[in-house]
Amino acid sequence: MIKFLIKGLLRDKSRSRLPVIVVTLGVMLTVFMHAYITGFMGDTFEMNAKFATGHVKVMTYAYAENLSQLPNDLALVETDNLLAELRNSYPDFEWAPRIQFGGLIDVPDSIGETRSQGPAIGLGIQLMDKGSKEAERLNLKSSLVAGSLPSRPGEILLSDDFARKLYVKPGDEVTLIGSTMNGSMTMYNFTVVGTVRFGVEIMDRGTIIADLEDVRAALDMPDAAGEILGFEKKGFYNNENAEMISAGFNSANTKPEDEFSPIMKSLARQGNLGQYVKLSEVWSMYISLVFVFAMSLVLWNAGLLGGLRRYGEVGIRLAIGEEKGHIFRSMIVESFFIGLVGSALGTAIGLMFAWLLQSSGMDISGMMQGASMMMPTIIRARITPPDFYIGFIPGVLSTVAGTMLSGIGIYKRQTAKLFKELEA
Repeated sequence: MIKFLIKGLLRDKSRSRLPVIVVTLGVMLTVFMHAYITGFMGDTFEMNAKFATGHVKVMTYAYAENLSQLPNDLALVETDNLLAELRNSYPDFEWAPRIQFGGLIDVPDSIGETRSQGPAIGLGIQLMDKGSKEAERLNLKSSLVAGSLPSRPGEILLSDDFARKLYVKPGDEVTLIGSTMNGSMTMYNFTVVGTVRFGVEIMDRGTIIADLEDVRAALDMPDAAGEILGFEKKGFYNNENAEMISAGFNSANTKPEDEFSPIMKSLARQGNLGQYVKLSEVWSMYISLVFVFAMSLVLWNAGLLGGLRRYGEVGIRLAIGEEKGHIFRSMIVESFFIGLVGSALGTAIGLMFAWLLQSSGMDISGMMQGASMMMPTIIRARITPPDFYIGFIPGVLSTVAGTMLSGIGIYKRQTAKLFKELEA
C-alpha cells in the first residue's frame, strides 16, 4: 500500500509539488533562523571571552574582588608553575597569561618634549611565543591597518583611532607612564610598529598591545600575570562545563583567608555576563519556539487546504465503496511522506545557507558606530546538532496534523448525498 501511495504522489504532481514546496520553505526558514540565533548569541560570548574574560579566568582572590580596577599589585606570581599545573590538570583548555593595565602614552617631539598625550588601556599578551595563539585569537593580523605585528622586544601596537589622535605612525617612539606592581612610578619606552582597528569603539578609543615580557619589564612583574585565561579547545563556551571546572579548582586551591590564593571564575561569573548568559539561553529557546510555532501554523494550514482541495476525490472514493477509515489512513500516510521529503529538502537547504553565513559572515560594523559594549561586528550562524532535526517538528507533525483535521470531514460524509455532489 505504501509503495502504491508513493507512486501516486510521484505521478500526480498536483498532489505533491505545492505541499512539498511549502514544507521545504517553512523548514528551511526554521533551520536557518535557529542556526542564526545560536551563532549570534555565541559570537557575543566569544568576543568577550577572547578580549577580556576567557571561558574561565584564574586570578588571585583579592584581584577577583577588585576586578574592575585591574589591581596588578594583587597579581598572580610564580605563574610558570601555575600554568604547568593548569595545563596538566585541564588539557582540554588552552591557557594564556595576560596583564591588563592602564597608563598614559606620551609622544615626544624631535627634541624630546611632549608633543601629545593620551590615556590608554594596555594588554600584555604572549605575542612572540612560538606556541601561543594569542595573536590569532585576537585576530591581530586581519585587524592591522598599518605596519606589522611586533617581532622584537620593545615593539607595540596602537589602536588606529588612538594613533591618529596622537599623530603617531609606525616607527615612532612613545613612552608609557604608569605604576609598577609595587606601586612606584614607571616610564618605559616603546616603538610603535603597527596600528590596528577592532571595529569596537570601546577598544579603538585607546588600546595598546605589547608582548607579555615587555609589560612585565615595564611594570616590574617578573614571572607574574594579572590573570590567566582558559579557552576550550572545542572553540565555544560551555557554561555547564566551565562552572564544573571552576568549582573543582576552587575547592582545591582557593582559601578566602589568603587573598593571594588563586580562584577560577567562569565567563558567566564575571561582570554582568552571567545575566546575559541566562537571558541568551531563554531568548534562544523562546525565539526558536516562536518561529517553530509560526511555521507549524503555516504548514498546518497547508495540510488543511491540501485535504480540502481533495474533497471531490474523497467523494468518488467513498462512492465506489472504499472504507472511510482506509481513506483517512491513506491521506495521513501521504501527508507523512510529503512532510518527510519537504523536511529533508528544507533542512538541507537551510543548513547550506547557515553554512554560508557561518563561513563568510555578514558585516554589520556600520550599525555598531558608537557602541560601548563588545558586540560582534561580523554576524555568523553556528550549526549545532538540533539544526539537523528541529525542522522535522513543524515539517512532519504540522503537515500530518493539518491533514488529520481536514480528514475528519470524511466521517461526516453521507453516501446518500454523494451522487448529488458528483452530479453538481
